[in-house]
Amino acid sequence: QVRLLESGGGHVQAGDSLKLSCAVSGHTFSSISLGWFRQAPGKEREFVASISRMSDYSYYDDSAKGRMTISRDNDKNMLYLQIHSLSPEDTAVYYCAARLGGSLYYTPATAKDYNYWGQGTQVTVSS
Repeated sequence: QVRLLESGGGHVQAGDSLKLSCAVSGHTFSSISLGWFRQAPGKEREFVASISRMSDYSYYDDSAKGRMTISRDNDKNMLYLQIHSLSPEDTAVYYCAARLGGSLYYTPATAKDYNYWGQGTQVTVSS
């Protein structure tokens, strides 16, 4: 059973930066592909970014490119999402997700591809 626990959310001002973290346990960390999703009020959960098992590959939604960076630390079993230039449109609950199996370079980009989810961390951006 893989467990994921997000942290780092909060209430920030437009233009600020934020770094979200996700602690992963319950499985060999380097065998897991990881991703970030978000869900804004009244909207469906959407993909943000994913990263392969050894950090060789990452994949971003167009809305995240150039402004968000996904990374992982395989020694600490941690996943991160650095977000710059936050805007009110980034207000959402941010979830980390884990996918077991798959190739070494797998960067899944849809919710159905993931096996486990965290509870989410709220990010609220004021203008």
